[in-house]
Amino acid sequence: MKCLLNIDLGELPDEDEQLYALAHVANIACGGHAGDDASIRQALERCARHGTRAGAHPSYVDREGFGRRALDVTPEVLRAQIVEQCARLATQAQALGVSLEFAKPHGALYHSANRDAALARAVVSAVREVLGPQVTFVGPGSGALRDAAREAGLIYAREGFADRGTLPDGSLVPRGQPGAVITDPQVARDNAVRLARGGTIDTLCVHGDTPGALTVAREVRAALDSLDRS
Repeated sequence: MKCLLNIDLGELPDEDEQLYALAHVANIACGGHAGDDASIRQALERCARHGTRAGAHPSYVDREGFGRRALDVTPEVLRAQIVEQCARLATQAQALGVSLEFAKPHGALYHSANRDAALARAVVSAVREVLGPQVTFVGPGSGALRDAAREAGLIYAREGFADRGTLPDGSLVPRGQPGAVITDPQVARDNAVRLARGGTIDTLCVHGDTPGALTVAREVRAALDSLDRS
């Protein structure tokens, strides 16, 4: 099975359009941690221009913390917030004729929901309601998000991170600690090859806000293309 490169996009005002050309899938910020109507439209237009598959990237509503802080939100409130974010993206996507094929929680929500079955069900239920039962849900290789997605009948894509360091137990090095973010393109490429060959992931992420993201993404995409040809 081909390993897809997904890139978190629509988050920064100066992101390079070439990131869309490199991504198989663009996870588009839809207002929770970043993004507004103008950036959403631009991201979708870029997906259409480059043949990039588009996906929703909802978050805790936390623009100040860029969605990287876990918030104390009930599953009911969280579900409503995810519905609102996905609907905001879906409205523009429909107007532009762009299909939304993927969904991936952002930042702290990704990790919090994967530890909490109630939060996971809230996120998955919201995504399914707005984007439909054909959407592919992207998340960790195991945990509450995978279980909730499968229970809801969604295709689930197991994710690895080319530009993040890992601890001995396989978990990510927390942001702010040494080695958390990989900015060396060769290290990211080596990481991508190791993860893709391991057979435990379906997609690899590069974060659009990683310093030097374009160079990192170029190396990771080249590595995946090379593996796909071998």
